[in-house]
Amino acid sequence: MAVPPPSGYASGDDEVRRSGSCSGTADWEVRAKADDDLRIEFRGKVDSTRPGQVWRWKIKHNGWISASGSARTSDSSGSFEIRRSLVDLHGTDRFVFRAVRQRTGEVCRAVIDW
Repeated sequence: MAVPPPSGYASGDDEVRRSGSCSGTADWEVRAKADDDLRIEFRGKVDSTRPGQVWRWKIKHNGWISASGSARTSDSSGSFEIRRSLVDLHGTDRFVFRAVRQRTGEVCRAVIDW
């Protein structure tokens, strides 16, 4: 049985979504959803509409780095998406997704609470 998000954040399928603009022309989207293993499925996406861009990214979970790496925007969509299954900690889980485009320094920063 999946654990629902905190009050005020639940949607029809126990998923929380946020989206916004980066410091340049790209946009970001983050999602958190309970998975079947009582963990949180986290997704972070950057859409710049330009293929081949290199971005460095990281996910912080309650202040600690849970994952990091680099990604290249796809040739077909000009975006990249990161998916991770993370431990559902006691209380509210706060995720910060940050991506920086290597060539220009454009920053995307998203915060989502579960």
